[in-house]
Amino acid sequence: MRLFLRITLALFVLFVVASGAQAQRVAVDYDHHANFSQYKTFMWIRPPQFHGDPLMSQRIMDDVNAQLTAKGLQLVTENADLGVSTHVATREQHTLETFYGGFGGGWGWHYWGPVGGEAFTTEHTYEVGTLVADLFDAHTKQLIWRGEATDTLAEKPDKDTKKLNKAVEKLFKDFPPR
Repeated sequence: MRLFLRITLALFVLFVVASGAQAQRVAVDYDHHANFSQYKTFMWIRPPQFHGDPLMSQRIMDDVNAQLTAKGLQLVTENADLGVSTHVATREQHTLETFYGGFGGGWGWHYWGPVGGEAFTTEHTYEVGTLVADLFDAHTKQLIWRGEATDTLAEKPDKDTKKLNKAVEKLFKDFPPR
């Protein structure tokens, strides 16, 4: 019985910890009628804005430029085939974590599970950021590709930079669509 309680408690703690960690989510959509092989050049329609942080804004631009040039596209300042625009949005998320104490006397086992002890619940607030990258056909001005990456932001810019690098890499992993 004691082993069962320990295993149950360990699984519960693992579940609580795992549910608090949010994995990076990436989604891509595109115009299935667009001929992506015709696009050879790109330019920025408008520079990225990241909470007024010009350093992170430049990192977004550098990462997107690196991914697109790695795919064979050339960055130009005018008359491009593709227009690039990115947007960043953030929001607060909340999670509740409950820890149980008082595993001493008074614990019993009933048909609905273990009882006794005290429960302490705390609320944790964290920020989630979403990067949206849009590619437009520069001649028709129509959106032809959109990628969105969402992840929890860190309190340290170097961690956010690593997450940004991964996000942009994942966004453009299968670009251009086949």
